[in-house]
Amino acid sequence: MIKEVASVALPVDEVLSIKKRRIQPSGKTKGLKRISIVTGIHGDELEGQYVCYELGRRIEEQFECLKGIVDIYPAMNPLGIDSITRGIPAFDLDMNRLFPGNSEGNMTEYLASEIMKDVSGSNLVVDIHASNIYLTEIPQIRINELHEDFLVPIAKKSNVDFIWVHGASTVLESTFAHSLNSTGTPCLVVEMGVGMRITKAYGDQMVDGIFSLMKELGIWTGSVKRVRKPIISRDYEDVSYLNAAVGGLFVPHVNHWVKLKEGDLIGEIINPLTGKVLESVKSPVDGILFTIRDYPIVDEGSLVGRLLRKEVYEK
Repeated sequence: MIKEVASVALPVDEVLSIKKRRIQPSGKTKGLKRISIVTGIHGDELEGQYVCYELGRRIEEQFECLKGIVDIYPAMNPLGIDSITRGIPAFDLDMNRLFPGNSEGNMTEYLASEIMKDVSGSNLVVDIHASNIYLTEIPQIRINELHEDFLVPIAKKSNVDFIWVHGASTVLESTFAHSLNSTGTPCLVVEMGVGMRITKAYGDQMVDGIFSLMKELGIWTGSVKRVRKPIISRDYEDVSYLNAAVGGLFVPHVNHWVKLKEGDLIGEIINPLTGKVLESVKSPVDGILFTIRDYPIVDEGSLVGRLLRKEVYEK
């Protein structure tokens, strides 16, 4: 069934409506566990849209295996999605900096408050994000070290390739996930793919992971695929950042998620006018490339990739 989570009036007789799809077994639903799949907080991140579709489709195929409630929120920022805008259009606000919201506040604060009210109490929330239009990310979960003890064991069953535990100082308290985790509703933040695109292989991988999580919670009794064993990083020093030394056109020479040795060529920054190579971007360490530049135009200092050091994934 389709339910309205929150709505507010807009100019010219229009209404902003945030909706969810609830899938649940027939009959008695009291006491059932609930998983919530959330995406579209940033309007230019569309990877989660496919996940929502594919998850619902697979559940319907084996509906008899569903023993709990699945709430699917495909568009938390519908105006942003309609206009392909990261934030909330006209307000120039990042929705993921508004939580937990305020029921007595302005329109955006009210919406954030209603979203929190509706999602809170889930046994697990999966908040799916994509990268921006510039970078492609391998499927990963990012966790605040304040919530590491109870989130990492869950994240290991989610079928991602990488779990990145961040220091508390890097986490903004006004994010959706932090607000939920701080109030007792466990929330995993997924980052994968690239902005304004759908990477079907990553989406399918994430759906497999969600079924694994549902199985763990007792929400799903059907068969699930064996999940990948993720690499876990807990130290800022584990990650090496690659930044462009010059501006130009970045042309990659390696695939995403490949193991590299120090000195291996990752790509070149070229000048299309002169036909010259301005910089050869080489791996500074032995490691695995988990972020790579997707949008080719770079300026001096632009991020072109991230490497996870070899000693981390070979532990």
